[in-house]
Amino acid sequence: MSGGVDSSVAALLLAKEDYDMSAVFMRNWDTRDESGTDKGCEWEKDWEDVQRVCRVLDVPVTMIDLSKEYWNRVFEPSLRQWEMGVTPNTDISCNREIKFGALLERLPATSGQRPWFATGHYARKAWSHGRPQLVRPADKHKDQTYYLSSISENGLRRALFPLSQLPKTEVREIARKHGFHNAERPDSVGICFVGEKGKFKNFLADYIPANFGPIVNQLTGNVIGEHTGLWNYTIGEGSRLPGMPTRMSVSRKDVLTNTVYVVPGTKHEELFTDILHVPDFTWIWRDAIPPELDSPSGFRAQMMHRYRMAASPCTVTRSPDGGFVVRSDNPQHAVAPGQIAVLYNGDWCLGCGPISSTARSSTPRMADSMIPHQLPASPHLNASS
Repeated sequence: MSGGVDSSVAALLLAKEDYDMSAVFMRNWDTRDESGTDKGCEWEKDWEDVQRVCRVLDVPVTMIDLSKEYWNRVFEPSLRQWEMGVTPNTDISCNREIKFGALLERLPATSGQRPWFATGHYARKAWSHGRPQLVRPADKHKDQTYYLSSISENGLRRALFPLSQLPKTEVREIARKHGFHNAERPDSVGICFVGEKGKFKNFLADYIPANFGPIVNQLTGNVIGEHTGLWNYTIGEGSRLPGMPTRMSVSRKDVLTNTVYVVPGTKHEELFTDILHVPDFTWIWRDAIPPELDSPSGFRAQMMHRYRMAASPCTVTRSPDGGFVVRSDNPQHAVAPGQIAVLYNGDWCLGCGPISSTARSSTPRMADSMIPHQLPASPHLNASS
């Protein structure tokens, strides 16, 4: 449980069933660990919210401190990626390494049996030939399978998603009906310990020293500004630069020369790509990789490279290095190395992998060819390819 309305209603629904149930709250971060002050983190309020709901449900609850595991398995690897100018997804890493990793490892077995593990995620689990499938939920707008795309088959097998058939509006109504104090609590966004999105750059500045470099107009080759670090810019991000008559957008980043390239406007062709290179793809069913990947026509699927985007039809083939090339039927805007490409077969989520580089079929130039081929990944992520 997180303290939010989704996990609270998930607990309520399970409490009405014949389960021997208890709740767990994860502490992943505490500002005091870093600042050395008495000023805490949001986790304290979340923990109080969880306890209030559990008192109403008469469900026992414990807190498990996973801050060390989060630092070593999620935050530190992400720092390395940010410093290199790529865009990691900490939510996907957290679900793989912490919620369906370290936390599951901590949960005790009961009568020799591993417990079921329920969350408030909007996702559904189906079964095929005795194996679990991660499937989109009824509420497609709240679909969170993108964030769950890197969990293991064993973790999915133990998972329960009580909200799989409910729209968010009904979840809030259930919370109101039962008098939950957090019924109107806003959905959490961004990294929990950073808070507002605008604070993110300031947050990273505490961990990554400034590394000044040029901002270059990609069309003219002229230096038009200076940046303080590649991690402060995301592909597609727009900004006003002194002396430029129009708003410019980041088109690519060169790690070797520490250069940020920009183009005018938000719809320039340099901001679009249809070829993604994914060298390390993790299939949820690791021993059942589609055989069409090695065929001349490739494997037809649908791809998402960011949460809540419309899935794009694509063709996936194996690359000479053993990784995969994803060719989108439609040009994709502002695809950044480090983003996670998630593949679907209809509503069935097949797995995911970090994007290392991109290209346009109309040009041989790799849009981010200076990004290292092998992105730094968590040591606990072992790809099957």
